[in-house]
Amino acid sequence: MKLPLLSGHEVVKAFERIGWEVARHKGSHIILVKEGHVATLSVPDHEEVAKGTLRKLIARAGVTVDDFLPAMK
Repeated sequence: MKLPLLSGHEVVKAFERIGWEVARHKGSHIILVKEGHVATLSVPDHEEVAKGTLRKLIARAGVTVDDFLPAMK
């Protein structure tokens, strides 16, 4: 599935729609946490998040690209 280019803030908004919460904003990264997940997500606060980075964040969040795409809307 093809991923669009998104900014760091757009990625954070999409993850918030699927249950993640901003824990802190440290430097150039936004840290997200979710109840019941051991992992945290470190989203780069850039104009464009690299597609490979976004795929790794989606996998680390335990969702598929197909689950993530509707959350972007």
